[in-house]
Amino acid sequence: MPGLCYCLGAACLAYCFGILKRKAAGTRFFLVWSVLAALFALAGLCLQKGWAALLPGWGKAAAAAFLLLAAVLGLGGTGLMLTGFFARGERGLPWIIVPGAQLKENGPSLALQKRLDAAAAYLRENPETMCVVSGGQGRNESMSEAEGMAVYLISKGICAGRILKEDRSVNTGQNLAFSRRLIPPDIQRVGIVTSNFHVYRSVQLAKSSGFPGAVGICAPSGLFFLPNNMLRELLGIFKDFALGNMKIL
Repeated sequence: MPGLCYCLGAACLAYCFGILKRKAAGTRFFLVWSVLAALFALAGLCLQKGWAALLPGWGKAAAAAFLLLAAVLGLGGTGLMLTGFFARGERGLPWIIVPGAQLKENGPSLALQKRLDAAAAYLRENPETMCVVSGGQGRNESMSEAEGMAVYLISKGICAGRILKEDRSVNTGQNLAFSRRLIPPDIQRVGIVTSNFHVYRSVQLAKSSGFPGAVGICAPSGLFFLPNNMLRELLGIFKDFALGNMKIL
């Protein structure tokens, strides 16, 4: 068992450095993998030295209960997230919304490009559909994400007249809430075009923002960054549920 803990710790640390080497992370969330590495190393040391056996009965019970709860919540949240991995929406939606992601100096990040490519494909197949691109300007971005997204879609042949820009939001909840103000109030069924790991939470937030008929349209995401993105998204699900921003189902 100590060996397993050490191996898991080494894997977490290697993954953290792998993300750092690629210089592709839009936030510093990836550093959580170094924290996990330290926790696994500490757990391995405790087991190797026999320190865990020194815990009183109630301490062992509390530790076991915590690990069980973490496992149940983690597996449950991951299961909910996976329900959006193959979402294809439906044809003929009147509006789609594309939440923003990191915008680099030379254009959208790879994750955002994949979202926009999925949106462009849907818009070409459904010529009557309108689109809201949603995202404000981050500290390290030269323009709002909405502006950069609109430029990209236009470069892919989408008419500028079909694109509305929401350029004040700074998180997913605001993406959907602020986009609601741009879409006619009688429209309640929209498509949310976003990364596969992000579909579930985005759709649930959309339903809480005045789109009870929201459906997801998934875009693929890079496999290397998927564990980091899914862990971050898992915490986002718990946060938004705890704050009452969304319902689980």
